Amino acid sequence: MNKGKIVKIVSNAFTVQDLDKKSICRARGKFRNDGIVPMVGDNVVVSDGIITEILPRKNELVRPFVSNVDQAVIVASVKSPDLSLNLLDKLIAVIEFNRIRPVICFTKLDLLDDKTEISNIMHYYKSIGYDVYTNETDEIKNIFKNKVTVFTGQTGAGKSTLLNKLEKTLNINTAEISKALGRGKHTTRHVELYDILDGLVADTPGFSALSLSEMTPSDIRDNFIEFNEYKGECKYRDCMHDREDDCEIKKLVSAGKILKSRYENYLKFISEV
Repeated sequence: MNKGKIVKIVSNAFTVQDLDKKSICRARGKFRNDGIVPMVGDNVVVSDGIITEILPRKNELVRPFVSNVDQAVIVASVKSPDLSLNLLDKLIAVIEFNRIRPVICFTKLDLLDDKTEISNIMHYYKSIGYDVYTNETDEIKNIFKNKVTVFTGQTGAGKSTLLNKLEKTLNINTAEISKALGRGKHTTRHVELYDILDGLVADTPGFSALSLSEMTPSDIRDNFIEFNEYKGECKYRDCMHDREDDCEIKKLVSAGKILKSRYENYLKFISEV
């Protein structure tokens, strides 16, 4: 019996990576009978080419269908398509909620004539504790070692392009931005974990469509991490930073210490759920 990780699923064939080798395995029929669905990212026990046990997961995502994720690189285009701070903040909240570490990578800065606004935005996200990169830096190559990473972001932001830049042997298919629609074409067809820079990386379709439906308003509040630093300073112990009086968060927004767009997106999100 050996332990490994599922890195690819095509129909009923499971590619399991065990140290430096990969093998095609089948899953026990018992999983189907018990309503257990193996996922890419699952740590499993294999015996004679059969997956006999799926080990406990630390997290799991439904779309994409992947488990045991350590970090999510949010690829955010600043131009073509334009930057969506609403989507960025939604992804951060959902990723935090799933106990995954968010990493932000801004792309296409070369298309901006004036980088002042995006520089201020990048500085803010760094100041509240997030690692922020651009696709022009090689520093991002250092974050993948011994981690399972998913890439996410709006369609056309450059996820596959960035992956190809990080690991040229991947040659993941990319497509040009549709000028008519102002957004990209989906190019990724299935979830697969690739060996990149001593870690495993998934180029994942559909992650940008994640909703907040599994979160309560309190969950959303608690996953806007800069709010937590001041939650004891509001008048009400369980303040939602919305209609309450004497709210410290609202004061900090007015003072420019909390990014106004972050707060406005937060209000939109709690109203959605």
